[in-house]
Parts: sequence; C-alpha cells; structure tokens
Amino acid sequence: MGGFAAVVLAGGAARRMGGADKPTLAVAGQPMLTRVLAAVHGADPRVVVGRVPADLPVPVHVTREEPPGGGPVAAAAAGLALVPETIAYTALLAADLPFLTGEAIDVLRLTLESAAMEGAVYRDTDGRLQILCGVWKTAALRAAIDRLATKRGGLHGAPVRDLIAELRVAEVSWRRPGPPPWFDCDTDDDLRAAEEWAR
Repeated sequence: MGGFAAVVLAGGAARRMGGADKPTLAVAGQPMLTRVLAAVHGADPRVVVGRVPADLPVPVHVTREEPPGGGPVAAAAAGLALVPETIAYTALLAADLPFLTGEAIDVLRLTLESAAMEGAVYRDTDGRLQILCGVWKTAALRAAIDRLATKRGGLHGAPVRDLIAELRVAEVSWRRPGPPPWFDCDTDDDLRAAEEWAR
C-alpha cells in the first residue's frame, strides 16, 4: 500500500451564490478548482466529482454521483470508486478552497502518518471541523462509506457528519499567518474577502 490520491467535490448547487458554477469562479485571476488541483499536484489519481471546464489546464479523472445532487457523501463515494485500492491516502476536498496549498496538505498527511487515526482534518478558529479539507486512509474512508450506505439504505442526501461519526479523526490547527487553507467561498461576500486576501 502506498501513494496518494485526491478527490475534489465540484458538483454543489451553490444556492447561496445564485447557482453559480463555483469551482470556475476566479480568485486572483485563477479558478478555484485550478487552485485546489495545484495544491495536490503530486496526487495520482486526481478525481473531480462534478462539472469540469473544457479548458482545465491539468489532466483529471471526472465522475458524478448518480443521481446527481446526492450531496457530498454520495459524491465522495463516486470519487473514491476511481481511486485504486492500493492507494494508501486520499485527500477529500471541496473545490472552493482558494488558499489551499501543498504545505497544508502535507501537514495533514504527516499528521495522519504519525497518528493512530483514520483521517486528519483542519479545525477552524470557531472549533468546527472542516471535513472537506482533510486527508484520509483510503481503505478506512471507503469502509466508513460502505457502512453508512448499509445503515441508510443508500447515500443520497447523507450528511457529512454521519460519515465522520464512522471514523477516528485527528483535528489539526493552522497557525501560520494569512488566510487559512480551509477558507471556502460559499457566498459572494466570501469571494470578495478571498480577493482582498489574495492581493
């Protein structure tokens, strides 16, 4: 077992942004999806669950949960289906993290490698776990999704908190200056704040 994969969830409805195609929205002139994929440039495979623009500058595998609109857990399962069982670690990421960096991913991976846990995620300054900014042991994440699917009779609409309840998670704080890697753009105000930060 070895290697590192990334599953990027890019299929949300973006209701708080009027249904915009969030991953293609730019921060500092670069689409957020491109920025997230750059942070996991060493991952193989890189899987995007959702729509991908024709001019995406990096090669990725593309898939979609069935039926579409099933939520992040169903999307994560669809993405994991394209990750070989031999891959030890998988980053599970939202596509709207404009300040995610390779360093931030490395911190999570190193934490996971040194802890008797099944995943490592960032905890924000309010104490909330940023579940879609984490790195997981691939086999453990896959097994947890399977258990949840069995309990619920499917994954459509399954809340992320139910998935996390199935896993042992290391909580990681980000103490470096500047915008945190888990900052996501759910609203127009978030996008404006990201642009200000990026200047």
